[in-house]
Amino acid sequence: MRVVVGLDVGSSSIKAIIGEINKDGGITLHRVLKFASDGMCKGMIDDVGVVTRNLSVVFSEIKQFSKDAVKNIFVSLGSPNVRLQASRGIVAVSRADLEIYPDDVSRAREAAESIRLPANRMVIHSLTDEFAIDDISNIKDPIGMIGNRLEAKSLIIDAFAPAVRSLIRAVEVAGGGLSGMIFNPIASARSVLTKNQKDLGVIAIDIGANTTSYVVYQEGKLMHTSSLQLGSSHVTNDLAIGLKASITAAENIKFSFGAALAKDVPLRESVELVKFDANARGTASRRFIAEIIEVRLAEIFEFVNNDLKVIARAGQLPAGVVLTGGGAKLPGLTDLVIQELRLPARIGIADLSSYKLESEDLSEILEDPEYSCALGLVSWGADKMLSGKKVSLNVFDWAKQVVDYFMP
Repeated sequence: MRVVVGLDVGSSSIKAIIGEINKDGGITLHRVLKFASDGMCKGMIDDVGVVTRNLSVVFSEIKQFSKDAVKNIFVSLGSPNVRLQASRGIVAVSRADLEIYPDDVSRAREAAESIRLPANRMVIHSLTDEFAIDDISNIKDPIGMIGNRLEAKSLIIDAFAPAVRSLIRAVEVAGGGLSGMIFNPIASARSVLTKNQKDLGVIAIDIGANTTSYVVYQEGKLMHTSSLQLGSSHVTNDLAIGLKASITAAENIKFSFGAALAKDVPLRESVELVKFDANARGTASRRFIAEIIEVRLAEIFEFVNNDLKVIARAGQLPAGVVLTGGGAKLPGLTDLVIQELRLPARIGIADLSSYKLESEDLSEILEDPEYSCALGLVSWGADKMLSGKKVSLNVFDWAKQVVDYFMP
């Protein structure tokens, strides 16, 4: 049995999906798990001991399905401190007949990866989607072609090294075998975006509890990614202050009576706060609740739109916006996104047609956008295991292995 686990360690919850690689290369999904998360803040670990204990509980549950399952953990990295930069590596074709071989491609990629980073940064992804031979660019696969000079054009994504190291440490001490690490929005995009959307131009926005991260694709290539230290928990905090209610009550009110676009909420509807918080008094209009929510969400999408302006893609992505993450479930969110980003928008629902499901109940669970990241991790992990690019990351010797692991 070849089992792969997608592990999404978030600030408010830990989600895991157990999948099995079938003999035909397909994936059977067996279990979907969700646990409360502590020891995380803004996508990063702030208490390794607490996170390790939480993961031990998760892994204990996974072992009940298969003891081997915890040997192949593919985990998401939700750190907001990620950076993306373009890099080019140029090498001379080594053979006299000037035919390009795989070793030439490897050398060009390695040259593209040879970038200087501060001591506290590390590469988590090195993505090479395009090559150039002499003066001819936009080449997908140069092997077998003829030329004097080969150039690899790569996108390098690096992160705050201590955050990565802490996550690796927590997984390994809890008893998990870490086989890969993927930046959160890239994993989510894997499960909810189609090839056509990536070709046309699309942004996938993952709204988590403490962070909002996103990726932009066009012409089938990843062209931009970033993350904000703002998420759905900030909306909850604003509601708690505005309603003078507890955080728990504010969270329940947010999803039960909240809306992302205030103008769509009737003026006369109100909420009795005591039903959610015994210490709260009076009522609050649903319009007032929606106004609080809209202000914070509009701020988040303003940051996203400003980022799109920098890369000249504001209002210029034909496939629009795909929303994932637990924060994507707020009523009226797509309408607010359309208003703020001037792009079509929809909630990202994973296409499960390529999977086998152990039970029909899994289909309804996995339609929830908060599981998009964990599902993308399972899919990516299965691909890497089938291709033989499986690694075992050690907390004291991880940097080079991570770079090698994520070579396309």
